[in-house]
Amino acid sequence: MLFGAKALGEVAAGVDSDVVMAAIVGAAGLAPTLAAAAAGKRVLLANKEALVMAGPLFMNAVRNAGAELLPIDSEHNAVFQCLPHGVHARPMLGAVRRILLTASGGPFRSVPLDRLGGVTPDEACAHPNWVMGRKISVDSATMMNKGLEVIEARWLFDMEPERIEVVIHPQSIVHSLVEYVDGSMIAQLSNPDMRVPIAHALGFPDRIDSGASPLDLGAIGQLSFERPDLGRFPCLALAYAALREGGSAAAVLNAANEIAVEAFLAGRLRFTRIPEVIEAALETVATGSAGDLAGVLDADARGRAAAASTVARMMGRAA
Repeated sequence: MLFGAKALGEVAAGVDSDVVMAAIVGAAGLAPTLAAAAAGKRVLLANKEALVMAGPLFMNAVRNAGAELLPIDSEHNAVFQCLPHGVHARPMLGAVRRILLTASGGPFRSVPLDRLGGVTPDEACAHPNWVMGRKISVDSATMMNKGLEVIEARWLFDMEPERIEVVIHPQSIVHSLVEYVDGSMIAQLSNPDMRVPIAHALGFPDRIDSGASPLDLGAIGQLSFERPDLGRFPCLALAYAALREGGSAAAVLNAANEIAVEAFLAGRLRFTRIPEVIEAALETVATGSAGDLAGVLDADARGRAAAASTVARMMGRAA
């Protein structure tokens, strides 16, 4: 079943539903998704912010309630498919060397850097491979979306940040890869169609027909990969920094990003100022504990206030 924020709260209160798809965009999805996990549901997780903002808290709720967490994001679902399951899973998980999350590079992967300051919201939302909402499309253009996915993967798969890497793959056919200590690398491939990961999670552990078009590698012809340029995509570096900082830093990062993207979409902030707003929030908001929901929400509020203040200051300078 697919629930909004109010309905997810009702599920946690005892509505007779064992499967919940958490697909509320942004920080608004944290509390209801956490409630569903605490109620011991099978949670099909499409809201990455629940783990970005409150990774340890959320995973503790999953463990304590015996909930089952199945990722819906195409990258995390791909990693999940590449990991072992069943009786041999535990010893095999220790043989994982690293996780590689793929990224398309968005619409500005090869655009000259001196042009990025003038890009419009419509240009930023014109993703070359995926049809997504405007906020997520902007996150893809800045690669903050990939940074949030790195943080999500850290908690979802209990993997240190140094063992989670990002690789740009413009074709969006390889959705992620897992490398093992023997040098083997396992990847999940499909056409860029969200019906594939959704069907996998709905049917797990069985496979069901997703309705997606079969993959024709002969027609694709070539798959390419490259390392991300952190000069072009500073938001990715900021996400790694927040993850290493720990505590409530990732909640501040997410909050500041939401404010900055909202301002950009409203025409109040240049595209290249988005990472500047986020960095300012990370520098000015003190990092606290993320051990309870109140602490996480407080960090979220302080991150939003700091980012809004920076946006207003930048607008004043522009005027």
